[in-house]
Amino acid sequence: MSRRAFPPRAVAALFIERQHLARPRGLRFGPRALARFAEDTGGIQIDSINVVDRGHYLTAWSRFGPYDRARFDRLVYRDRVLFEYFAHAACLVSVAHLPQWRRVMHLLANEPCRWSSWAKKHAKLVREVEDAIRARGPLANADFKHVGPKRASGWWSWKPANFALNYLWFAGKLAVHSRAHFQKRYDLMERVMPEALAHAPPTADEFRRWHVRQSLHAMGAATDIDLRLYLTSSRGKPADRRRAVDDLLRSGEVTEIAVEGQSARWLALSGDLPALETAARRRVPARGTTLLSPFDSFLWHRERTQRLFGFEYRIEVYTPGQKRVHGYYTLPIFHDGQLIGRVDAKNHRAERRLEVKRVHIEPWLAKGERPPAVSWGAVDLDAALAGIADSVASLATFVGAERVTPGRVDPARLRAPLARALNGAARASAPEGRRA
Repeated sequence: MSRRAFPPRAVAALFIERQHLARPRGLRFGPRALARFAEDTGGIQIDSINVVDRGHYLTAWSRFGPYDRARFDRLVYRDRVLFEYFAHAACLVSVAHLPQWRRVMHLLANEPCRWSSWAKKHAKLVREVEDAIRARGPLANADFKHVGPKRASGWWSWKPANFALNYLWFAGKLAVHSRAHFQKRYDLMERVMPEALAHAPPTADEFRRWHVRQSLHAMGAATDIDLRLYLTSSRGKPADRRRAVDDLLRSGEVTEIAVEGQSARWLALSGDLPALETAARRRVPARGTTLLSPFDSFLWHRERTQRLFGFEYRIEVYTPGQKRVHGYYTLPIFHDGQLIGRVDAKNHRAERRLEVKRVHIEPWLAKGERPPAVSWGAVDLDAALAGIADSVASLATFVGAERVTPGRVDPARLRAPLARALNGAARASAPEGRRA
C-alpha cells in the first residue's frame, strides 16, 4: 500500500501549531490556555538555571508574553491546573495526564527497578519520612536535615532523606505541594490531588500506547527516533515501544506516511492526516517573533529541530567557557516560523537591567538567502530585526528590567540597525504594564 506523502513544511507547520507558536507571545494567559499548552506538548520543562528566568516561566512567556508569575504559581500549586512530574526531565504536566502517569508511579512503587530496590533497602527511612509528612504536613528536603549533635530528634542527613522524598514522589505517594525559593515542598498525594487515587492506573501496554499517541500529537508527525527522544521520561524499552507502535498501526490509530526528501519512516496519528493536509497549504505557519528557553519543548529533540528547520543548537551552559560558540545561556530566536538566530542574555536583577551580551543572526538570513530547510519564502531582514527588538523589550518587561544594554552582534554590520530597533522598541514598551 502506498503511503500518503507530505512536504516537510506540513510537518513543520503542524509541529509549530501543536507547540502553540503560531502566534508567539500573542496568546491570552489563563487556566485553560495554560492547561491546553501543557497537554498538547506533553509538559513544560522546569530547570533551576536562573540567568534570565526559570525555564518554565520563559517557556510560557514565549507563548503568552508578559504575564503575572504569581498567577502562574497559583494555577499550578493552588488550583492544580498542572502538577510536577518527570515527563521530559522534570516538567509541569497537565492534570488531564495524571491518570496515565500513574502507571509509571505504580511501576516505581511495585516493580523491580533501581528506585524500588533502594526503597526496599531503606524501608525504615522511607516510612519515617512519609510518616513525618503525614503528621506535620508539607515539608521540604531542608526540614529533614540532622539538627544538633545527637540523632535522637529523629531527623536524618539530607542525602538519604532526599532520596526517600524523591522515591515517594516518583512512586506517587507524595506530590509537590508547593515551592518556596524554588525548593519543593511535598505532601501526601491523597491530600494534594485526591482524585488521582480514584481509579486504577492503566496497564503497561495501555500506557505505552498512550505515550506514543501523546508524542505523535505533540510533534504532528515523527520518525521512530523522534518518538524515542521527544518525551523521554519512562519511554520504556525499544522493543516495548516498537510493539506499541505496531499495535497502533494495526488498529488504524496511527498511519505510516512519507515525507518528501526523507528516507526514514514517518508516523502520524490517523486523525491528524487532515491537519497535515491543511498545514501543507499554509502560506506561513506563524506570525510574530519570540525567544525560546533552552529547555523549550520545541527544542527537546534538537536533531529533529535541525532536520526540519536547519538550526543547530546546543545548550552551552555545560560547555567550558573557552569552548562556547554562541554564549552561556542562548535563547533561540523564533520568527515567522523560522529559527533565525540566538540571543545570549543575562538578567542583572539588582540593577534592573537586561544585558543582551550577544546576538547571532543565522548566516543565511544575514546574506539574504532562503532558509536552509523548510521554507515559506524569503525572510525580510528588517522585519526580523524589528521582531527581535520587540521580543527583547517584552522579555525585559517580563523579568522586571528597566533598561536593555546591547552588546556584540554577528555579523557586526547589523549592530547599528538592531540598536536602532532596540531603542524604538524600548520607547514603545516604556508604559507597558504586565498582563494578568
